Amino acid sequence: MIRRISSGGPWEDAFGYSRAVLAGDLAMVSGCTATVDGEVVHEGDAHEQTRTAIRIALSSLERLGLGAQDVVRTRMYITRADDATEVGRAHGDFFAAVRPAASMLIVAGLLDPRMLVEVEVDAYRGSGER
Repeated sequence: MIRRISSGGPWEDAFGYSRAVLAGDLAMVSGCTATVDGEVVHEGDAHEQTRTAIRIALSSLERLGLGAQDVVRTRMYITRADDATEVGRAHGDFFAAVRPAASMLIVAGLLDPRMLVEVEVDAYRGSGER
């Protein structure tokens, strides 16, 4: 069984993707940024942009019946290497106890130059021990 959800964001219809997809026990959340109601928030603040992006990703997981405790992998794309510590600290705010596999990559840029970070999240809803 595959279930897809949308956030209603402007790029989902235009680019043909879902905010999140649940395929069996595996949930994958597309890249989330600090875009709220079509506007980039926390301009210039990588820590708060990361927190916003993770909240958006976790909200999508909740709609699929999963939570932060189910996250098994994250990917953080950052546009400035100097933001790595603040982005990592924000990641730890949500996942220090979960400790998913994680990657942080420096990229040339995101869709809007005010975006400093984009976060992808994968989660697993299994019957095994946590």
